[in-house]
Amino acid sequence: MISKRQKTILHVAKGKLGLDDETYRLALVKIAGVTTSNDLTQEGFEAVMGFFDHCGFKPTVAAGASYGNRPGFASPAQVELIRSLWMEVHHARDLDEGALNGWLRKFFKVSSLRFLPAATAPKAITALKVWKSRAA
Repeated sequence: MISKRQKTILHVAKGKLGLDDETYRLALVKIAGVTTSNDLTQEGFEAVMGFFDHCGFKPTVAAGASYGNRPGFASPAQVELIRSLWMEVHHARDLDEGALNGWLRKFFKVSSLRFLPAATAPKAITALKVWKSRAA
């Protein structure tokens, strides 16, 4: 079974691609062997999303809050790079801000990404790049 959120993504993709109900169900049958999204497995969901991707559907990626340029704190580009690296290291589509903040708290003594000092941001980026290279 797939999650409610994944079912929502399927139906958003259906709408964005302009598929009628018959075409959508035909895709489910041909690609995943099911007639309804309620019966999809994780593998079936990924296969159908791969097809939708091939057809031109690109889901929007939720970027975290932008804290703007603030003197003494990480720049918006550094914040986005840290978020991107975090998601790559964890092979995630969505950002788990709580887990990232926990990591920052443990290793850099900062309670949240928004409070990351400008001098500490390069250290966090380097640590994530090393972590990513070890995982590869």
